Amino acid sequence: MKRGFLLTSFMALAGCSPAGPGPGVWRPEANAPPTTPISGPLPGFGPFPSFSEALQAACPFILSKPNAVAAHLRHQDPRLAFRASTEYCAWLYYTPDHLYEMSMLTDRAAPDDLVSGKRSCILPSTVADARYAPGELKYIFALHNHPFGGPPSPGDLRFTDEMARVHAWAIETRDSKVLLSIIAFFSNARDAEHPTCDGFYQYVPATRDMLKWTRAAKGWDRETLGTVTWINTTTYRLDKKQRR
Repeated sequence: MKRGFLLTSFMALAGCSPAGPGPGVWRPEANAPPTTPISGPLPGFGPFPSFSEALQAACPFILSKPNAVAAHLRHQDPRLAFRASTEYCAWLYYTPDHLYEMSMLTDRAAPDDLVSGKRSCILPSTVADARYAPGELKYIFALHNHPFGGPPSPGDLRFTDEMARVHAWAIETRDSKVLLSIIAFFSNARDAEHPTCDGFYQYVPATRDMLKWTRAAKGWDRETLGTVTWINTTTYRLDKKQRR
């Protein structure tokens, strides 16, 4: 690939980006080419024997990062909410050892975020894990948080469709076949210091399904929001599936 890709959260306000990376957060060198892969694995995270366990751990981890949750401010002070929000993204990938790992997080935003009124996260298309050759890794989920709790943006979907062409739509693991997806974690907490992992949205390019998973007493409740149909290059709609 010749460039990085954006995962985005829209809000029509101006804001600012974080001053410096925190623990577990990766940023490329200033003069690094756009094809620079993100580092992996994330120290102290995993590995996990299943992607479900990895997701269970990734959700609270990402949402606990500084400014990852800002929905509680949106109605009080929208401008402050935008300035105080940060989007983090990472790859969940499958290794030749049949384990699931997460890359480092990145909070690198697009240069035009300040004028476009959106929060974004530039996720490289590949991971550099020194234990394996580049072609040995299998890409499962593009993970990120949505500070305001909304569903995936058109930019998120375009990114995932592109990644399905770069990698594979369906990934064979030792236990099952997994469909490449984008995951957007959200929290309904009003206390940003103690965010809760309340669920995530999932878009699957192989089926065009948009799903919403919410925290339940035993795991997650799944809701199919619809299938994605593009209206134009920047807008999509969700078409409800007909029940048989």
